[in-house]
Amino acid sequence: MLRPNFSKWGQTAEDMRQLSIHAAHPRSRERYQALYLIGTGQTNATRWAQEIGRDDQTVMGWIHVYNTAGSEALLYKRTGGHLPFLAQS
Repeated sequence: MLRPNFSKWGQTAEDMRQLSIHAAHPRSRERYQALYLIGTGQTNATRWAQEIGRDDQTVMGWIHVYNTAGSEALLYKRTGGHLPFLAQS
């Protein structure tokens, strides 16, 4: 079963929970929450993907990215598209 490897990055499940609460962007919070819940055995990638309306490959991809590059790699980064008509300040 695919699980996040917290110890590889010197993190704990509680660290991931804190990231899921305090991350600035909702997409980052969603990714960290998934890692927390999967890492603590409360769910698995397939079940969690169904619950949040994502493809299971997407959630498994988050785990692979974390295991390869750490939590910073899961931060949401705007990659393109039109800028919002009314910028938030």
